[in-house]
Amino acid sequence: MTAIQTGENTRLIVLISIVATIGGFLFGFDSGVINGTVDGLRQAFDSDSVGTGFNVASMLLGCAIGAFFAGRLADIWGRRTVLIVSAVLFLLSSWGAGIATSSLEFVLYRVMGGLAVGAASIMSPAYISEVASARYRGRLATMQQVAIICGLFAAFLSNYALARFAGASTAEFWGGFEAWRWMFWVEILPSALFFVLLLLIPESPRFLVARGRPVEAQAVLTRLYGQAEGDRKLAEIGASLAADHHRPRLSDVIAKSTGKVRPIVWVGIGLAVFQQLVGINVVFYYGAVLWQAVGFSESDALLINVLSGALSIGACIVSLLLVDRVGRKPLLWIGSAGMAVTLAALTVAFATGTLGDDGRLALSDTMGLLALVAANVYVIFFNFSWGPVMWVMLGEMFPNQIRGSGLAIAGLCQWGANFLITWTFPMLLAGIGLAGAYGLYTIAAALSIFFVLRYVHETRGRELEQMEG
Repeated sequence: MTAIQTGENTRLIVLISIVATIGGFLFGFDSGVINGTVDGLRQAFDSDSVGTGFNVASMLLGCAIGAFFAGRLADIWGRRTVLIVSAVLFLLSSWGAGIATSSLEFVLYRVMGGLAVGAASIMSPAYISEVASARYRGRLATMQQVAIICGLFAAFLSNYALARFAGASTAEFWGGFEAWRWMFWVEILPSALFFVLLLLIPESPRFLVARGRPVEAQAVLTRLYGQAEGDRKLAEIGASLAADHHRPRLSDVIAKSTGKVRPIVWVGIGLAVFQQLVGINVVFYYGAVLWQAVGFSESDALLINVLSGALSIGACIVSLLLVDRVGRKPLLWIGSAGMAVTLAALTVAFATGTLGDDGRLALSDTMGLLALVAANVYVIFFNFSWGPVMWVMLGEMFPNQIRGSGLAIAGLCQWGANFLITWTFPMLLAGIGLAGAYGLYTIAAALSIFFVLRYVHETRGRELEQMEG
């Protein structure tokens, strides 16, 4: 009824938000596709555990760089333009990773893909937050995580199907190319679709106002909200930027009154880093290796990944239904508590295992079942809470003047932590074992509970112009 009374074009807002979330789908696909290619990379490039870890984690270097510069470039070029550049990089990376003949060539293409993932990871939720109304902004931004998990699920399913039809990820498939190469090439299709659809959506009106283009901003706002509401929002955006008589810049994250980094930036960094320290991407990137390490076959391990992906989608949908009703903060601390318990259960299960002659960890039937159930419940808790809510909050918590810069810094820290966790896992696996690695992730999950309760403030129902730094 509110939408009808104000002339809001809710259908258009939802449609352009869906286009933006294709970036999230590609983010998820590009992150998950590596899961089924680890054996192929090890065999093709003859790499050890450190080299394999770097091949897998190399994309994350690009992600950190892409996230940092995307936030700044988005303040100069625009949100949509940065997303278009990321679509082109997705295309080039998915093709190049499949044709790579050496570790160096593979890493270069994966870093290119990382630039795209990093840019899309922060620009998609930021774009959605800047075009959506506060009353359903959380739900639309949560679609980003649903899209990420759908991308992961699609990658897991594609990997499983290709490995099954070929006989193994390292076996030859169509055209004489190994199945693991085709796993990367599948991504070409959604990348091309993303590029085409981005050409059809408008630029963020808040960016247009910040760049001194109010006429264009008014046209977009009128198209989205109707004449009267569009004019009101245009005035609000202008007023929120009026206190600072300069265009957004990186130094805006420093408070003029104190000369220190604004507290809201530290909270954004904390949210970004804790999301990774709980070890979620070990499951996403090394799921097949993890389950093979405790005795499952490659086929069964890839099938477990598909199950995890399906459960993740369900958890994200529940979060989507609740995020604008119960708020962001309750979902975060509930998720932290759930992850701490399930990670502790995984640590206990792995600690009871014994190493076989083949170097794999053998678990009893009871502990194997506990590990399988705990891992999937952990994934559910993550995707019910920190998975979607962290991106929602980063997209909306910063004031207009520092949104691009705040996202740049938080994105850099998020992907830096992601790289650290992903790169070190094979070394932790070889050094202190699965139980030791998951013990560290358990501690991080427990600490995140106190971080949320002490430092995170609710943003539900507040317009972006009401956010304070």
